[in-house]
Amino acid sequence: MEKINVGVLGATGMVGQRYIKLLEDHPWFKVTYVAASPRSAGKLYKEAVANRWLIGTDIPEDVKNLIVQDANKPEAALGKCRFVFSALEMSKDEIKALESAYAAEGLPVVSNASANRWTEDVPMLIPEINSAHLDVIAEQKKHHGWDKGFIAVKPNCSLQTYMMPIFALQQAGYPIKRMVVTTLQAVSGAGYPGVASFDMIDNIVPFIGGEEEKTEKECLKILGKVNGDIIENAQKPLVSATCTRVPVIDGHTASVNLEFDLPDEKKPTLEEILKVWENFSSVPQELKLPSAPEKPIVYRTEENRPQPCRDRETQKGMACVIGRLRKCSVFDIKFVALSHNTKRGAALGGILNAELLKAKGFFD
Repeated sequence: MEKINVGVLGATGMVGQRYIKLLEDHPWFKVTYVAASPRSAGKLYKEAVANRWLIGTDIPEDVKNLIVQDANKPEAALGKCRFVFSALEMSKDEIKALESAYAAEGLPVVSNASANRWTEDVPMLIPEINSAHLDVIAEQKKHHGWDKGFIAVKPNCSLQTYMMPIFALQQAGYPIKRMVVTTLQAVSGAGYPGVASFDMIDNIVPFIGGEEEKTEKECLKILGKVNGDIIENAQKPLVSATCTRVPVIDGHTASVNLEFDLPDEKKPTLEEILKVWENFSSVPQELKLPSAPEKPIVYRTEENRPQPCRDRETQKGMACVIGRLRKCSVFDIKFVALSHNTKRGAALGGILNAELLKAKGFFD
């Protein structure tokens, strides 16, 4: 198969570097264009990231000698790539305008940024859950008068921790009324240089700016439906979130308590819930997308799992790992879930989105 040439916007930042490393030897995509801020433009990529390459292995050979372009000039990408991954680090208004400018030039944008998550005609994708939201792209292009360009985004990294298990239950006929979610989020989620060591060593920070609002609302768009030219949010489940930063490098954990929207006699048993999770599979698995986990949900039976350092790499870092399913004395059930925030929750999740778009013909 001839590989598709792709670009990375914000290529010198932490998420951009992860895209470049994860795309090394990708069977479908090849990085041929890198762009960043004007201060990096004109340099070889290896010079632009000198002394701040954060990934821990060598810069891919195919990328190290690419000349970094100014990300503010989308026309410079024409002819050099078919679509771009956006890992831009700017204000939301600036990112929104710039991603639209790339789409207007005919370059699809697969974004890791949050700027367009609440744009009504932009799909916010977890491919195992809402691949049907791709239907809104035709309306998005029509609305803007774009020919080949469009924008698709991924959600906040912490949602990846528990969205698949609750979607699997709802899909199996067990709708959820409300949830209480407490996240224990890794320091890598704050980017680089992240949280000061004096704040994190021997400490937990019980606040992450904007995170609780994202946790409570983004799930409703993901679980919503395409209605005409927009995505209409779901009304349930109601979510109450507390988001904390913990001294873990990678791996977001969530403690989830939930109540089913069913009469008592129709609520699932713990055994039925485990069966739903064990059997869950979806579009990425059917399409055999390269970055898709064979088992998107993995349940650990040990009483002290999941743990970030032991379980975050499960299924190439793309699985939701669950443990401690038990009855809840206030709601119906409670469990602990874990996902890899810089793989499933960031760059590799974005790559999976691009694989889905490619498999569905959006780059043809």
